[in-house]
Amino acid sequence: MGRTMSLWLAIVLIVVTISGCGQNTTVGKSGIKIFFSLNEMDTFRQTLVDSAAEQAAQEGAQFVMEDAQGSIEKQVEQLKKAAAENYDVIICSPVSVDTIVQLKMSAGDIPIVFVNSCPDEKYLQEGKYIYVGSSEQVAGEFQAEYVLDKLSDRQEINVVLIKGPASHSATEGRSTGVKRTLEKSGKQIHYVFEDSANWDTAQAQKLFELFLRTGVSADCVICNNDSMALGVMEACKNSGIDCAALPILGVDATADGCEAIRNGDMAFTVYQSGSGQGHAAVDAAIQLAENKDVKDVEGSTEDGKFVWVDFERVDSSNVANYGK
Repeated sequence: MGRTMSLWLAIVLIVVTISGCGQNTTVGKSGIKIFFSLNEMDTFRQTLVDSAAEQAAQEGAQFVMEDAQGSIEKQVEQLKKAAAENYDVIICSPVSVDTIVQLKMSAGDIPIVFVNSCPDEKYLQEGKYIYVGSSEQVAGEFQAEYVLDKLSDRQEINVVLIKGPASHSATEGRSTGVKRTLEKSGKQIHYVFEDSANWDTAQAQKLFELFLRTGVSADCVICNNDSMALGVMEACKNSGIDCAALPILGVDATADGCEAIRNGDMAFTVYQSGSGQGHAAVDAAIQLAENKDVKDVEGSTEDGKFVWVDFERVDSSNVANYGK
C-alpha cells in the first residue's frame, strides 16, 4: 500500500494541471520559470500550448499558461503579474501587435519570446525580445504558386481573397505573399472580392454567400486559414457549387482542412507546425532565461531576432501525412 501511494504521488507531481485560467508543470532541475500569455485559444494554439508545455516538462522548467481571451487589458495584467512573481522568461502571443511597447513595459526586465503574431522587427532585440513562428509570406507564396500551376492555361484569373483580422501579422504576411506572387506571374489578376472573416468559419460562409449574390465569377478562393476555407466550402455546397471545380485554399492543415482535401472539397492548404513552434518557443525561452542568444536554436536567423519553423505544402498528393 505504501509503495502504491508513493508511486501515485510521484505521478501527480509530473502531471500537467489545467485549471480555469492556467496550465502548469512542476519545477524541475533547471528551476527556470516560464510564463505563457496566450491571446486567445483555438485549435492551432491549443497544439502550440500543449507542445510548449510538453517541451518545458522535458527540459525540467516550470510552465504556466494563462489565456487573455482576446483582451488587451487582461494580457497587460498577466505580464505585470509575471513580472511581480519573478518569472525568468515570458512567451507571449499578442492580442494585438500594436501593444508591443506596452507589453514590454509591463514585463519589466523579463525577456519575451513572441509567438503566433509577429511584432515589427524594430521592437525585437537579440537576447531579449525575439519571435518564434513561421514566415507568413511563405504561406501566401505557396498558395499563389498552387493557383498559378492549377490555372496555368489562363491569362486572366479572378481571385477571391478572404483574410484574417487586420491587426494580426499573419493576415498581412499571407495576403502580401499571395498578391506579390500572383502579380509577378505576368498574368492579369483581378481581385473580385476581398474582405476579412477574422479566422471564423461562419463569418467566411456569410461573406462568400454575399459574394455569390453579386453574380461575379471566381476562378479560385484563397483564404488566410483553413477555418475560413471551410466556411467558403459550406457556402458553395449550400449554393450547389461543385467545390472540386473551384479551388479553395487555406492555411494550417487542420484536421478538418485535411479531411476536406481528402474528400475533394478543398484543394490546398499549408501546414503550420503548432507543435514545432511550441517546442522552439520553449527552447528559445530557456536560452533567454539563461542570458544567452537563440543562435543555437534550430531555425534561428543570423541577427538572433527570429526562429523560423518551416511551412509545408499540402494537397491531395500528400494529405495522408497530415491532419491526424
